[in-house]
Amino acid sequence: MKKTTAALGAALLTLSAQSAFAQSSVTLYGLVDTSVRYLTNANSNNDGQVAMGEGVETPSRFGLKGTEDLGGGTSAIFKLENQFQLWSGKFDNSSNTLFQRNAYVGLSNTRYGTLTLGRQQTPFFDMMGNIYDPMTVGDYWQDSWVYNPVGPFLFTNSSVKYANDFGGLHIEGMYGFGGVPGSTGENSMYGVTLSYTLGQLQAMAGWQQNDVSGKKFNIANVGLVYSVTPTLRALAGWLHSQDQTGLADVDMQQSGAPKLARVSPNRFDDSFYVGTQWQVTPPLAITVAGYYDHARNAATLDHTLGVGINYSATVLAEYSLSKRTEVYGTVDFTRGNGAFLADYPGRNNQTGVAIGLRNIF
Repeated sequence: MKKTTAALGAALLTLSAQSAFAQSSVTLYGLVDTSVRYLTNANSNNDGQVAMGEGVETPSRFGLKGTEDLGGGTSAIFKLENQFQLWSGKFDNSSNTLFQRNAYVGLSNTRYGTLTLGRQQTPFFDMMGNIYDPMTVGDYWQDSWVYNPVGPFLFTNSSVKYANDFGGLHIEGMYGFGGVPGSTGENSMYGVTLSYTLGQLQAMAGWQQNDVSGKKFNIANVGLVYSVTPTLRALAGWLHSQDQTGLADVDMQQSGAPKLARVSPNRFDDSFYVGTQWQVTPPLAITVAGYYDHARNAATLDHTLGVGINYSATVLAEYSLSKRTEVYGTVDFTRGNGAFLADYPGRNNQTGVAIGLRNIF
């Protein structure tokens, strides 16, 4: 028994020594966020709705991330991240994908950058969600409809991504393998973003192309962030998309919207946004955002292709109860005409009012 105990102790000491030498770590992290929201014109009868659902900016998630120091400024890294519905406990996707948000492994070097492989966020999503969009690519339809056409392409399976900083210049590039025998291009994707910081100004430009069974979805975007003061930022940007897949017409629709008789073989959208983020006091932050989109050659309710304009405005107030917990309230309004009438379940305008609670761990 003493020999067994001694052997077990020696093994544990050896593992501890190896862990200390390698300086490896695994972290469990995540956030839980839900809100109660009142929405006007929520169905074809224009009834109001009160429901519990997603948060205004951040879907609930949990993940594991790890790093191991390999020496010489190089580390092995991995990330596994799930997204779920807090109010129901279900996966937040129709395909029951366990790690919907991220599932990758890679190497990171302090000089040569980071290379990762697996299912990953696109460079477009990295930039817009982390820095350049006032609502961080929000979750309510009324806050995020501009991004709905690119929504299916915010994450890419079987992808390789590279990121590095060169002074004030940040570069990200990604390529997704289509995996189709006899064709390297079908179902593939590629994207690149460049972001530059100069004093109080940050500017970015990006391009992404996705292939869906030989048809293309393209998006180009530029964005600006100006720090007026350490507590006040102004944001603006433009997104241009071309969709030959027919997915944009369907993905723009809210739940309960009329079924389209046809989709566009070549839809164009030009979207503009402006916003501000103001840290009023240490616990109180206020965000104001406005979005505008002009669609061309889009599917309409009369079975033709036409133009449409949609716009929305959102005011969000967040109050931190601690470093990890906050409550928030938000009011939003959206309205559309022309082709965008196909995206509303009832009247062509909606107003939403919500309160929510978020905890980060």
